[in-house]
Amino acid sequence: MPRQARRKSESGIYHIMLRGINQQQIFEDEEDGFRFLETLSKYKEQCGYEIYAYCLMGNHVHILLKEGKENLTLVLKRIAGSYVYWYNWKYRRCGHLFQDRFKSEPVEDDAYFLTVIRYIHQNPIKAGICKNIDGYKFSSYNEYINKPNLVNVDFCLGIIDKEQFIEFNNEFNDDICLDIRDNDFRLTDDEALKIIWKICKCKSVSDFQKLDKIKRNYYIEKLYKHGLSIRQISRLTGLSRKIVENNI
Repeated sequence: MPRQARRKSESGIYHIMLRGINQQQIFEDEEDGFRFLETLSKYKEQCGYEIYAYCLMGNHVHILLKEGKENLTLVLKRIAGSYVYWYNWKYRRCGHLFQDRFKSEPVEDDAYFLTVIRYIHQNPIKAGICKNIDGYKFSSYNEYINKPNLVNVDFCLGIIDKEQFIEFNNEFNDDICLDIRDNDFRLTDDEALKIIWKICKCKSVSDFQKLDKIKRNYYIEKLYKHGLSIRQISRLTGLSRKIVENNI
């Protein structure tokens, strides 16, 4: 069955999602996240696109951008290709990292533009990774609040002011964008358990609970970075949610 043609944006603005092949982790540590942001910055200059929002999750990335001198497909090919080349070199691997075809949707009006920004910025909260929207290092939210670097904040803040932006982005909502639900990117409990046993070298929950406090706290942070949500870590290890939250 032929692929459905990608919808063209009249405004040139797209909400884009890149995800790891087979839901694979694409960011193993903070260095990987910073490298991806450097790659976005590099090709922003070369390709002439504007970035309005981004969020780097464990196994996928959301970007809201406006096309510049080059079309969207070529832009994403450059970004993904450059990052994969570096990632494969760093981890001594070869082969694909991203799913073959990125997802995109056109963003044609101000109301949906604001909705997509909120959806992107709230990704870590809805995935159970952090409690507050400003507590996540690898999203563009703090560029709007503090000093912009990669993001063009003027376009959005020309629609609503900063105070309204903060209030809107922190509102509880059930936004669904790109027809993607959060569960599409969460590890199943079976997948999460395999990661727990592999990383922690434990055979059971009781083994995990017998770890000394320093090791336990180290592994909590490690599991979180490998894509397990706060709720999953708490549920599958028998630790309280508060202990988990205090160690990520």
